[in-house]
Amino acid sequence: MTRISNTLLWLLVSVLAARLGLSALLPFADTTEPRYAEMARIMAETGDWITPWFDIGVPFWGKPPLSFWTQALSFKLFGVSEFAGRLPSWLANVGIVWLVYNLRRYLHPDPLGHGAKTQGLWAALIYATTALGFLSAGTVMTDSFLALGTSLTLVSLIIRLQGGPPLWGWLFFIGLATGLLAKGPLVLVLAGLPVFLWALTFNRWQTLWHSLPWVRGLALTLLMSAPWYVLAELKTPGFLDYFIVGEHIKRFVVSGWQGDLYGSAHDFPRGTIWLYLVLASMPWGLVAVAGVLHNHWCGAFQLQQWHTGEQHVSALVLLAAVTPAVFFTLAGNILWTYVLPGLPFVAALSSGLLMPDIGRRLKRSSVAATLFIPVLGSLASGWVSLHPELLRTERELVMTASHLSDKPSARLVYTGEPPFSARFYSAGRVDGIEVEALRRELADGNRTLPIAVAVDKDQRDLLDQLEQIADPVDQNRRYILFLLEPVTKSAGLSNDSGRTPPAFNYTEEHKQPLS
Repeated sequence: MTRISNTLLWLLVSVLAARLGLSALLPFADTTEPRYAEMARIMAETGDWITPWFDIGVPFWGKPPLSFWTQALSFKLFGVSEFAGRLPSWLANVGIVWLVYNLRRYLHPDPLGHGAKTQGLWAALIYATTALGFLSAGTVMTDSFLALGTSLTLVSLIIRLQGGPPLWGWLFFIGLATGLLAKGPLVLVLAGLPVFLWALTFNRWQTLWHSLPWVRGLALTLLMSAPWYVLAELKTPGFLDYFIVGEHIKRFVVSGWQGDLYGSAHDFPRGTIWLYLVLASMPWGLVAVAGVLHNHWCGAFQLQQWHTGEQHVSALVLLAAVTPAVFFTLAGNILWTYVLPGLPFVAALSSGLLMPDIGRRLKRSSVAATLFIPVLGSLASGWVSLHPELLRTERELVMTASHLSDKPSARLVYTGEPPFSARFYSAGRVDGIEVEALRRELADGNRTLPIAVAVDKDQRDLLDQLEQIADPVDQNRRYILFLLEPVTKSAGLSNDSGRTPPAFNYTEEHKQPLS
């Protein structure tokens, strides 16, 4: 390999290694990461590999189980930790990086030459250092696996159109199955829409038909994905209605959809998804736009070393890049992660516009651009790791509560519903109690068990009441922790502290484990 290829490879490996290291640095912060991590932990603990469980008796119908399978397996192999929970997303990201590398190689006149490898590495590095590409590489989420599925599907087709080996034809259908098990039928839209528009616009139906083993390939897709859908519906009837109609139709067309069983709907202005695309592709999206404008101004608008063996294949790459943003343009219930499936193709297009001169070394501006997001992300992660109170996480509070008493009967209770991070870090052994129920328990009866109570900082009246009884032992961004020791009414009469001990009887009827 040339010197510039070695430099690109070193940068790419460094970025991926840095992101892997950061995965072990930060605690899970509410709500997405600990919610999905807790469901994976429950799956690993119970051995139920069919239905992810949101709560006791509450199946999670919002997403298929591929991400939960991988995280649960990681927990079993490496133990329950932040690193183990995030490792599967990192591996999925490595898969996407590899696909971007191969995509860019096959868009070169000589896919096996040094020039193709160099441009493949450049495109892979661009993807790995986009804002969302870097972030998603170490985050417990389902979108990474959806992006892996869509990327595998579309990259496989493009490589086949460029004369790649028949194996890529089969990988097209494995990509569809991956997407169906990662996030559902959405993969058929995000991967199918650009292919349909490309074939329709340029009348490439016959080419498309001969490029892939459609009959056997679709049979393979169904064989890989359909059994889980059948088993899930049989085990928890109602899954298909909620998942297909609710999650894939109502969520898209109904802003502020109230049928969401597991969270809250969003209602952003129409077109917000394009702003998300700009933010997600930082800094390369803006750099690519600047490159387009510069080339247009100089009258030299062309993709550097771009070979379209199949007619108009560059249009398919462009369609794959913008389809997520186009599809969600009229949707208000969106998240910025929805543009992730388009970023691998944005990276391929950007590499064609921004390929640095093939010389002895990269330009300093190119190196600076590749390091911008990783360095910024590493600095931010380091700062937050030193100041965990900035995060909405219960890791430290749960650890404090676990050391407050050496008695096995001591329990941690949150007023209201415990946050997902508390559920995860307590391994499901955290309870919730309503404020009024806690007040009643404080007002009568004997307290025979030690209890650690985490009270929301917004509940000032309750905090004032508890501060008359016991001193706070810890606090974080959202909660203040109190330890209420066992006490009886008769013991309370001779208390020398000057405080009036509450009567608190934490009985079994108040224990409401959430996992």
